[in-house]
Amino acid sequence: MIAEPAAWSAPSGWQVLRSRWPSLSNSAALIGAADALVVLIAASLPWSTTAPSIFGGLWLLAVTPTIDWRGYARELMRPAFALPFALLLLALLGTLWSDGDWANRLHAIKPVAKLVLIPPLLHHFSRSERGIWVCFAFLASCALLAVFSWIVLLNPAWKIAATASAGVPVKNYIDQSQEFTLCALALALPALTFWRSGRAIAAVACLALILLFATSMVFVASSRTALLCIPILLALFAWKHLGRRATLVLLAGTVAASALAWTASPYLRQRITDIAVEYRHGHEDISRASTAQRLTYWRKSLHAFGEAPLIGHGTGSIKRQFERAATGGSSLDAEIVSNPHNQTLNVAVQWGLFGVILLYAMWIAQLRLFTGEGLAAWIGLVVIVQNIASSLLNSHLFDFHEGWMYALGVGVAGGMALRAKAGTQS
Repeated sequence: MIAEPAAWSAPSGWQVLRSRWPSLSNSAALIGAADALVVLIAASLPWSTTAPSIFGGLWLLAVTPTIDWRGYARELMRPAFALPFALLLLALLGTLWSDGDWANRLHAIKPVAKLVLIPPLLHHFSRSERGIWVCFAFLASCALLAVFSWIVLLNPAWKIAATASAGVPVKNYIDQSQEFTLCALALALPALTFWRSGRAIAAVACLALILLFATSMVFVASSRTALLCIPILLALFAWKHLGRRATLVLLAGTVAASALAWTASPYLRQRITDIAVEYRHGHEDISRASTAQRLTYWRKSLHAFGEAPLIGHGTGSIKRQFERAATGGSSLDAEIVSNPHNQTLNVAVQWGLFGVILLYAMWIAQLRLFTGEGLAAWIGLVVIVQNIASSLLNSHLFDFHEGWMYALGVGVAGGMALRAKAGTQS
């Protein structure tokens, strides 16, 4: 009998990799590196757009060998895991019937692609014990930004970037307000828990941080979208964690604090009263047209949706629809944009009713991850409800900063909630 060649007797590179894969999936070094990279994403997000993307790519490289693929495949049968991939698949298929140019089609895929980070984050942090580190990193980074916002308000020379608003060191006032709203409302539950357990110092520390974020929004810079989200999130907090008497106390305190803020802050009064000014004069003065712009964008988007209600006009088609609807002159009707400033309309124009159903199904499925009790469940609820509420006035799920906040918040807090649920069942 002729002996087989020696090359065939040695294990192939693929066999070696398969034999070593179980050890990689339990590698403490790789798991620790993956945890550290998510911490870096959270810490850098309030300050940078480039760093979170770089750390996100490195995280995928680090976490991929640690994934339990059999368990992950079973998890992908759950809607909260599967629906982000379904939305991405729809976006990819939507390029086939889009009437936008290919540059716009490909660009429109990127915002949806961020959402597929949620399933691996859920899987990773359902096994990792360091999810709370990510929460602390984001909170500490936002607290530092809040302090710095006061500094640059008093001395604009300290600004890191040439932002359009006073008191905004980097990025813009909308992103900053969304961060501060999330942190302030997420801290409400720890403050209440510490107070009820008699840990007064810890409760006061939480309240001090809440006050830091709130005063920055009242006196330094705030978005009206964030101001809309705050009462919604306060109502959610009262419903989830307070009794009737405590809810009345919270309501009275909120009314008193709002009256004080209105009286003490000329900036806040101007932000609110400008809504009526922008509505009345937006069509004549496009530089002060925020309210009128949104109404115009929504009207045009509804018309575009009515033309293709089932599957929409395709991925990246929004700009083309506004080009078709534009009229001559320099008024709002002549504006051509690729963002209707409403998440539902953003999806509806591109992918029709089918896309809207997928969007709301994903929100609902991921909300169901946070039906339990505890800090992780509360953080996840705040992240999703804030995103849904703010997406009434913006396309925040597809915006870079708010999209990252959503993916990171749902992925990390959802993993923590799944881990806590598994612990109670074992």
